[in-house]
Amino acid sequence: MAIIGIERLVYGVEDLAESTRFFRDFGLKELHADVASSRFGLVNGAEVEIHPLGSPALPQTTGVVGQGVQEVVWGVDRPEALAALCDRLEAVVPLSREGDLVRFGTPFGVPMALRLWVPRPLTAAPDAANAPGLVGRLNRPRRWRLQATPRLITHVVFAVPNYDEVYRFMVDVLNFRLTDRQTGFGNYLRADGTTNHHNILFLNADAPFPGVDGKLRFHHANFALEDVDEIMIAVNAMVRKGWAPSDQGLGRHRVDSALFYYFPCPAGGEAEFGADADAVDDNWVPREWLNPLFAYAHFVHNLPPFLMREPDWNFRYMTGIEPAAGHH
Repeated sequence: MAIIGIERLVYGVEDLAESTRFFRDFGLKELHADVASSRFGLVNGAEVEIHPLGSPALPQTTGVVGQGVQEVVWGVDRPEALAALCDRLEAVVPLSREGDLVRFGTPFGVPMALRLWVPRPLTAAPDAANAPGLVGRLNRPRRWRLQATPRLITHVVFAVPNYDEVYRFMVDVLNFRLTDRQTGFGNYLRADGTTNHHNILFLNADAPFPGVDGKLRFHHANFALEDVDEIMIAVNAMVRKGWAPSDQGLGRHRVDSALFYYFPCPAGGEAEFGADADAVDDNWVPREWLNPLFAYAHFVHNLPPFLMREPDWNFRYMTGIEPAAGHH
């Protein structure tokens, strides 16, 4: 069985026109837009679909409060894998089939779906770096990019009540792996057919963190770029078009090593430009970060109050479930 990533995020929004303008400016390819909906594509074929809140095109049984992602569609690599996943799901939740889409509710209230999917292949050629004592580029300047193009949807994040229990559904039924845990804060999960550090993160809805208030809410989605240069090209383009980024600016997460830059999104939550995240497989040993907020960032451009004192990188390996949770 293999889920190979996020095939689609379906947003329910308060302002369709403004949300459409945001994702157009964000660098996604516009595939469709009218007064009822809009749709955007990424380089690997993943899509962002946008509907007004209350649209019949959205799942009607969602537990997600407010606007943002109302459905996550996971891509599956083979018909036999899809059949096996459906068998597991049918034992615990009702399924509905709509064309090539298998939809289901989850015990924690986030609607999801499965679809057979063959992503378009991706290529990347980030510039070599020079450093004192090491010449990676000789007689060759760095590329001057004119625009940034998000390649894929790396992960999606929800603030979830009972976060430390509900993630088991993803592990036990959909064969996800637990990759890291921040004590009292969140659980990072990887789909079995990917090497992304995480494809979904369940935040503790009761954690003292921006964007959470004890309710099930969409928090943010991550869109992958090639490197730090492309992130800053994308950020500059967004700012020129009038979009204000988050206060923290450019940073690098400690927990998955990824570069980040967030923009508040009119479609709900935030949209994150990301690059250079850790790639892991089933040999990865999950870690528990004992001082959870210090797992958030290795550095940031503008230090938030909770990182004003020197970080403590204390964690322990969760050897009881190595090399990966989710095997059956």
